Amino acid sequence: MKLLITGGAGFIGSNYCHYHLEKYPEDEIVVLDKLTYAGNLGNLKSIMDEDNFKFVQGDIADKKFIDDFFTKEKFDTVINFAAETHVDRSINGPSIFVQTNIVGTHNVIEAARQNNVKRYHQVSTDEVYGDLGIDSTDYFTESTSIAPNCPYAASKASADLLVMSYFETYQMPVTVSRCSNNYGPFQFPEKLIPYFFKLISEDKPVPVYGDGKNVRDWLYVIDHCRAIDTIVCNGRLGEVYNVGGNNEKTNLEITKFLLDFLGRDESLIRFVDDRLAHDRRYAIDSSKLQNELNWSPTVDFSEGISKTFNWYKENEDWVKDLEDRIEERKHNKISVAPLEASR
Repeated sequence: MKLLITGGAGFIGSNYCHYHLEKYPEDEIVVLDKLTYAGNLGNLKSIMDEDNFKFVQGDIADKKFIDDFFTKEKFDTVINFAAETHVDRSINGPSIFVQTNIVGTHNVIEAARQNNVKRYHQVSTDEVYGDLGIDSTDYFTESTSIAPNCPYAASKASADLLVMSYFETYQMPVTVSRCSNNYGPFQFPEKLIPYFFKLISEDKPVPVYGDGKNVRDWLYVIDHCRAIDTIVCNGRLGEVYNVGGNNEKTNLEITKFLLDFLGRDESLIRFVDDRLAHDRRYAIDSSKLQNELNWSPTVDFSEGISKTFNWYKENEDWVKDLEDRIEERKHNKISVAPLEASR
């Protein structure tokens, strides 16, 4: 099978490439990535020279490029990870989110339709559901109404609806997955867990938005990769599947957990002004995926944090290279993503 992985140089996409090639060594993978600040060829370094792996730099928002690319390559399966994902950046500059997440998704799925792709999977987010509220005991299910509260979430919700319309209108073989917060190897170092690892390890203050009581469900990235693989192989066409880690924690709980894990005390905590449109609670019900396709998360939070910390310690060159690139972009006054405390 020949797969296209869009956004495959990013955090989750690159983890999926490693996972898939290890599980299915006979398959061929082509990665398409624009290589923005979050795309990093270092994530793919160990597989770049494999005979069944190819990297192409390109923008899914460029329709002519995508049309020519699909016509030339002829894919069996497309998994679309490519997206602008930072909530804070979407508030400061929503236009690129519309271009990449909506226009780009349309370009990819239309090219997939025109070239008879056998399976198209859209990787989405629990943020499309909106805010459960801090006092709620409910969970997001696949039938929960879409109610996004920021431009990022709205752009992803729009992409989901577009993909599902292709199933109803054209009988396209599509599926959609909506995941909770991921963590693990190759995560961009300005995201909460790797960023706090670095600050705490250096005995520097850690900034917590607002009162720190915003709740998220945390999923180890390899469990997410397993879920996507399961859905692509066995999921019902035209269906949405929620993917959660059964690890609901407040941002303050995460901070205290990391402080304790690294042997530091809570004096390093600094509360900072909350951001705009900061949803209070996300919580995923993934029972549909578990019951229909026999998937469940296998890595609990303590184990996942230990795996993640060990990976960062063992890959200090990867961290240093990426930090140098971030500093170079700052020096050249190129936009760098702000800290995103909830994702």
